[in-house]
Amino acid sequence: MLKQSTLLTGLITCSFITINSSAESYSEFEQWMKKETTSFQDYRDKRDKEFTGFLQSQWKEMQTFQGLVRDKTPKPVLIPKAPDPVEQPEQITQPLVKQPAVSPPVKPIIIKTPEIKPQPVIRKPKPVPINQHPAGRKLDLNFYGQQLIFYYDPKLIVRLTGPVNEKAISNIWSSLSKANHESLLTQINAQRAPLTLNDWGFSLLINTMAQKLHPGAKNNQAIFTWFMLTKAGYQARIAYDRHFVYILMPSRQQLFEAPYFTFDGLRYYALSYDGIKRKPGRIFTYNGHYPGAKKHLDMSLAKALNTGRSPKDRYLNFNYKQKDYRINVAYDTQTISYLKTYPQMDISMYFKSEVNIATASPILKQLQPLVEGKSEVDAVNLLLRFVQTAFKYKTDQQQFGVENYLFPEETLHYPYSDCEDRSVFFAWLVHNLLGLDVIGLNFPGHIATAVSFNNSVKGDSVTHNGRKYIVTDPTYINAVSGMTMPMYKNKKPEVIRILN
Repeated sequence: MLKQSTLLTGLITCSFITINSSAESYSEFEQWMKKETTSFQDYRDKRDKEFTGFLQSQWKEMQTFQGLVRDKTPKPVLIPKAPDPVEQPEQITQPLVKQPAVSPPVKPIIIKTPEIKPQPVIRKPKPVPINQHPAGRKLDLNFYGQQLIFYYDPKLIVRLTGPVNEKAISNIWSSLSKANHESLLTQINAQRAPLTLNDWGFSLLINTMAQKLHPGAKNNQAIFTWFMLTKAGYQARIAYDRHFVYILMPSRQQLFEAPYFTFDGLRYYALSYDGIKRKPGRIFTYNGHYPGAKKHLDMSLAKALNTGRSPKDRYLNFNYKQKDYRINVAYDTQTISYLKTYPQMDISMYFKSEVNIATASPILKQLQPLVEGKSEVDAVNLLLRFVQTAFKYKTDQQQFGVENYLFPEETLHYPYSDCEDRSVFFAWLVHNLLGLDVIGLNFPGHIATAVSFNNSVKGDSVTHNGRKYIVTDPTYINAVSGMTMPMYKNKKPEVIRILN
């Protein structure tokens, strides 16, 4: 067995050194590690000890780039109102094909809404049976309403005892790598499925654990999170200035309003887990990564986080065709807290996000009978009126002081919303209630939507991939399908494809 282990160690080491003789293909750490000749007990210890040595000497000062801005064009502060909608008849016309001299009128396609999924029972992570849990100290954790239990090696609690510098960080890495971190990482990975964690949720869980182990000590929390993410295979780096330690991570999606550094053409974003946006200037970091840690964060929200749920109600009122409606929506405040931590992303990511069914089910069930049996265009216009008038308008600068795109749940939570928030929410309603194809329209300083109808509908439109989409603006008050906000009438929008 020893011979096999020694042989395997030799093969791995040799293959690592001889993969590519070109120095440009190696990171600085890998180049540095090639020069080391000290022998160690096994391959894991070799990586950790050599990385510890690398961290003692390979730091350099760098200048950050401030966060990217999505659209510098100011949004309209005052939203215009369309002409009285009562005077506008429902728009159903013949298809745009050559018709015989006498042809029967086209019948409007009547909406038959899909069945709304019932609200499921909350899935709670299974408790660890007595006498079957891993060795170590017990850690009780509240993660967005879910009560979790972990067991950890007390040696994983390593704190800074002096100024932040490369020597201090190197010493902490050395100590942490000698503790039993594998068992804790196995337990964390076991929560991915029951909590439906994406990469951001996974990193948040580790940081929540760091907060419990190092209460109030932000720098210690950052170092612990960096260590565990690196051991989980993520290409995390760490940086520091005179006061703070920062976690640097590459993302598969472009992030906005987040400071970043560029290494070998790859952006590393300075991430914040507490919602506080810090702006590091000149920092010290290293150009290299731990061997095998190659994963980038995938920020897509294809599945909603399985929270413990804390519901909150809100009443929304609107009028359509001289009839008043009152909708009682419920949203999950635990989900709101989770989404608040999210870095700002490209608008397409909000259109593609999944809504927690605890929020989705109540509002869809109440709107479903309102559109059932209507023509497609009438159903879309009703949903337009709902989003246009049931929510109060303010720009992100007015409400938050910064640009802040909202997920559908957040639009239900916050007192105000603007054009991109309403467009994301409206597109979600149309897709889930009517099953129609929707695209986003990105005008300079404004976001709207467009719907592909099965019947021909008059009005403004765009063509995308050979299909005609009728403009539907959920911010233009009282506008119906086919009406573009006057100030954007002659502007050509960029199409935002929504993959439903």
